[in-house]
Amino acid sequence: MDLIVLGAAPAYTNRPGATSASYLVRAKGAALLLDLGQGSFTNLASTLEPSGLTAVVISHLHPDHFVDLVPLRHYLRFEFDPPRRIRVLGPAGLGDRLDALHAAPGFAATSLDVERLSAGAGRIGPFEIEARLVTHTDESYAVRVSLANAAGLAAGVDPAPGLVYSGDCGRAEDLVPLLRPGDTLLSEASFGAGPVPEGAEHLTAADAGHAATSGRAARLLLTHIQMGYSRSDALAAAQSAFAGPVQFVTEGDRFEV
Repeated sequence: MDLIVLGAAPAYTNRPGATSASYLVRAKGAALLLDLGQGSFTNLASTLEPSGLTAVVISHLHPDHFVDLVPLRHYLRFEFDPPRRIRVLGPAGLGDRLDALHAAPGFAATSLDVERLSAGAGRIGPFEIEARLVTHTDESYAVRVSLANAAGLAAGVDPAPGLVYSGDCGRAEDLVPLLRPGDTLLSEASFGAGPVPEGAEHLTAADAGHAATSGRAARLLLTHIQMGYSRSDALAAAQSAFAGPVQFVTEGDRFEV
């Protein structure tokens, strides 16, 4: 699988060229998008023709993770005749949130097939998806993506390492059950080396490192760091908790998983 970072910023930033959370996973001619935060549609559209997405998975209902579904909807509605459609999986109420932005019932349904995401495993194209509730909002998910393999799945094992995406998460231990040995953990580190403000329900880089160690991950990719927090201090904190490779991602980065 290939991972392409389309957006790595949090809700606000002063980093030039930054766009909010969005991560594209490609394999076997399929393309799965994890989140679509503000500004990231532009990077999506410059990377592939957006109607070619297999599906979009939204981790939770904060705008820096889903609001660019609006330009995606417009693109599908007005760029093609007849309009095209894309499958979108997200927490309960996602379609209503999009409709409310325009005060137009049915706005999302014009071009988005919105479905309820739920905890558990499922198949999207060639991908095996496992979602797990994490501590953040009332309904927030972390997601593991791997290549589905009938023989491996029947035996109860994964044939190859996968990608675990934290979404936004307030407890590192929530991520560990998703991790398999050799996985890549793509984790938010919103408050860098810390501390996390009371009630913020986000991770530090060290928290992410502890999750990667506990889950025997092969690599830790950090993202979503808040404006004003030191990346170098955050990297040092993560490296103190995890012995494997650690780096911050930015828009345009590409990785093989």
